[in-house]
Amino acid sequence: EMTFSVHLFLCSTGSHDTMTYCLDKNSAVSGNESKLVKFLNKCMPCIVHPIIMKWSTTQVLTVTEQLEAGVRYLDFRIAHKASDPSMNLYFVHMVYTTVTVQDILWEVLRWLETHPQEVVILACRNFDGLTKKLHCRLIACIKEIFQCKLCPRNVSMRSFFFSFFFKRDKANLHPTVWRRELNLIVMSVELWDNSRDTTFLFSSKEYLMCHLLIFISEKFFVAGINLTENLRYILLHPFGSLKKMTLQSLPCLKIWIKQQYPGPKKECINIVAGDFIGNDDFVKDVIDLNTKI
Repeated sequence: EMTFSVHLFLCSTGSHDTMTYCLDKNSAVSGNESKLVKFLNKCMPCIVHPIIMKWSTTQVLTVTEQLEAGVRYLDFRIAHKASDPSMNLYFVHMVYTTVTVQDILWEVLRWLETHPQEVVILACRNFDGLTKKLHCRLIACIKEIFQCKLCPRNVSMRSFFFSFFFKRDKANLHPTVWRRELNLIVMSVELWDNSRDTTFLFSSKEYLMCHLLIFISEKFFVAGINLTENLRYILLHPFGSLKKMTLQSLPCLKIWIKQQYPGPKKECINIVAGDFIGNDDFVKDVIDLNTKI
């Protein structure tokens, strides 16, 4: 299990699309999806919706189980349902989750309270359908739930862990959520804005692509290693799923992980976020990279 410490540039594990283990099978398609997907789902829900679920699910372990497995970076994609008159916020990946953001924040807090020496990074992004009022609601929930566990604004990440770059949003999320003690780091990031997007072929026969989305922030590097299927692949594998595809590719991912180095340089990484945490030796392989320091 990975423990963050004052040592610089350690490698730790993250989960890509953390909350997809609880996608709502009865949920409408996200408002951010294409008109074609919405149309097909509306016309043939019995066929299209199960396919969406199979190719949207990236995790099977709960948040607590992921933290227990050694994950310290949680990829939270937050959204508000367009037809929901309440101010409830959910997580999203093509469809919405069954649980609210508030419920999961409380779950993270309970875990932190039983693990006072640990630090967890929450990467909050997407914000589909969030107005300024809903952003403020999110901030209020974070402050109310975590209180003094939030990382202080005046802490030098360079001297403590890493240097972070925070992109300002309309609600000024970042400056308001930092607090006095160090147990939780809340980030609001858009990986596409400040990233290296490296794509390489994993299987020449099946044309699977692996996207390495590297979030570069002076000394902070997040590599999201997630296979991206295309429409051709899905059509050729009607009984397949993202889980099957990922598990088949774990040997290749394992080789790539073992070739990496922790540290502050451009070619180094600090967080490796993957799908289906708990399978294979992913967490152990990432943590073992620290022996190279």
